[in-house]
Amino acid sequence: MLKQDRKQEIIKNYQLHESDTGSPEVQIALLTERINQLTEHLKEHKKDFSSQRGLLKMVGKRRGLLNYLRKKSPQRYQEVLSRLGLRK
Repeated sequence: MLKQDRKQEIIKNYQLHESDTGSPEVQIALLTERINQLTEHLKEHKKDFSSQRGLLKMVGKRRGLLNYLRKKSPQRYQEVLSRLGLRK
């Protein structure tokens, strides 16, 4: 889980306007942070299959959000990819 201060920092960095907490950019950034944390956890605990399933669900959810953003605004999609360091 993300700590509250880290979550607020991510939201502040990726929000589109002052009260934005649910835009695709923010959701993708939060999911990416959780995916990175869970990946580190799974490197140490290789047989934690329930966490592995959660990781795969998060990756799928992030992929869906990225597909949505690519259709709606290709410019914002490319910006998010470059800022998060995701490939493509």
